[in-house]
Amino acid sequence: MTLAQRAFERLHAWPDLSAGPASCRTGRALRSVRDEIVHFHSDRDVDLHLTHRAIQRFQYDLGGSTAIRLVPGSRWVTVHLDCDADVDLLLSLTSIALKAHQSRPPADLTAGPSGPPGPAGCNYHRVTVLPRSAAGEA
Repeated sequence: MTLAQRAFERLHAWPDLSAGPASCRTGRALRSVRDEIVHFHSDRDVDLHLTHRAIQRFQYDLGGSTAIRLVPGSRWVTVHLDCDADVDLLLSLTSIALKAHQSRPPADLTAGPSGPPGPAGCNYHRVTVLPRSAAGEA
């Protein structure tokens, strides 16, 4: 079983999430009543839908993780699953995402960093993730 499959099964068991196709048309998604929260694109790459406020709040921590890729202006973060700790990180961030989506004001759905609408959709095809060993050699 791949790390993504393990993460999907664990998250799918959460009562606040239900499975379906990803709106980007690549892979499977888990969604809350309000929003898509997680896209599973491959055996290792997952996009997580955070709100703009949540990304701002945790930006320093997210940027310091070798498992996380941020795209400026996007409310999605890409999590690259290389080990069990990355799965645990995804589960923790999913909990944060669920809470953020439940408490966000309606305007936050479309607000980018400066207020106007931000880019829609996940980061699929907008992020290239290198294996950690290759990233350290560059």
